[in-house]
Amino acid sequence: MAAAEPERDDVPEDEMKQKFREALERKKRAQAERNATGAGKDPSKVHAAHGPAGGRRTFRRKSGG
Repeated sequence: MAAAEPERDDVPEDEMKQKFREALERKKRAQAERNATGAGKDPSKVHAAHGPAGGRRTFRRKSGG
């Protein structure tokens, strides 16, 4: 009996891959619809987090000591 292949109770691999692809397509479609309606809005959860820095940064070498 050790040579017998164990039976699979779950769905075949091809069916599982197809289900994942369909779910991914639904997710992409929903995300595209949300992006199309919210044009011009800041999509990040933290507002104004990706704006320019307050001032230009200067880098100075530490003096030896």
